[in-house]
Amino acid sequence: MNDNFYALKNAFIYTMLVAALLLVPTYLYVTYMKYVTEIQYEFKLKRQSHLIIRSMEEFDPKEKQNFEYPRFRSFQSGLYDIHFNPIFTLIKAPLEEQKVGYHIQNGYAYQVIALPDGRYFDASYLVVGGEISYARIYQDVVMILLATAALFFVLSLFFLDRFALPFQRLNKRLDQFIKDSMHEINTPLSIINVNIDLYHRSNPVNKYLQRIKAATKTLSTLYNDMDYLIKNERLSFEYETIDLSRFLRERCDYFHEVAALKNIVIDPSIEEKIEIVFNPTQLQRIIDNNLSNAIKYSNEEGKIEVILERNLEGCVLRFRDDGVGIEDVNRIFERYYRENQDKGGFGIGLNIVKSIIDKAGIELQIDSVYGEGSTFSYTFTPPIYISA
Repeated sequence: MNDNFYALKNAFIYTMLVAALLLVPTYLYVTYMKYVTEIQYEFKLKRQSHLIIRSMEEFDPKEKQNFEYPRFRSFQSGLYDIHFNPIFTLIKAPLEEQKVGYHIQNGYAYQVIALPDGRYFDASYLVVGGEISYARIYQDVVMILLATAALFFVLSLFFLDRFALPFQRLNKRLDQFIKDSMHEINTPLSIINVNIDLYHRSNPVNKYLQRIKAATKTLSTLYNDMDYLIKNERLSFEYETIDLSRFLRERCDYFHEVAALKNIVIDPSIEEKIEIVFNPTQLQRIIDNNLSNAIKYSNEEGKIEVILERNLEGCVLRFRDDGVGIEDVNRIFERYYRENQDKGGFGIGLNIVKSIIDKAGIELQIDSVYGEGSTFSYTFTPPIYISA
């Protein structure tokens, strides 16, 4: 996995966990601040009501002048009789709570004040109200949360990067060790294969050398898997036109000696002149890993059917064996997973195959009965399949 992606992913996860932990204190803070805002607004309404009452007290009806009712930009007020009918009001919204006190309804806060009987224009109640807003609270909370999340995200990236440095150095050394080791393994494998082929050209078939040859082919398959695993993220695999029929037959011939070690017969049934547009290296990994696994998990003197045929969608490549079958189909594509620890291998072959076919859009169907055998069917459709 890419180190930067790993750091970003985990920093994001940690940030989300911190954000989740902050939900309860944030809720409590918002609730408290709304309560404080409501109390502050109540004092404002009371102050406005005192201004109105003082203005009414200063009015002298003997001077025969009209009373100029106080108006405010952010507040509305009105005078009401004993039955709460408006005598004069600037409040447009209906008031649900018609009793003395401080009330809030649908974002509108108002204070109801009892007036002395007959003193202020025969009004019994003075109501002062206005729209109460919590927008500033929510804005502050969002800004605090975003700032906290951003700070924690940056700190998480920083510390994850610092903590990962020793492991990155170790991984680089390990990768280099694997590369060097594989290079050293590849050379003797090539020498063994070449010399066995040269020997067979001028001497009778030797069953012991055939076993050695089969063993080196098994090692070569493991080597190719490891090599692909190391290089696949750095290399781009170019597609080209491949005669799948011929390519598949060559790989079956290649594994003939490996299968012969267990007296297993590889039975190819291959339609001719089926062509696809694909990468040869990736195609070899698909075929080799399926043949290798079929041989590995087949019983002695068993048979492996390799079928390539056209269908309505394109073409289908099947690998059918009568071996031990698969106990857990959902896990066989996990890297390093092996159902049978006694069969050897590293558990990376099918993981490689899955990554290739997922990127290419190749459909895979697995039919397996535990204890009876398995069939892996790969469907190649256009634009990969190009034969008429």
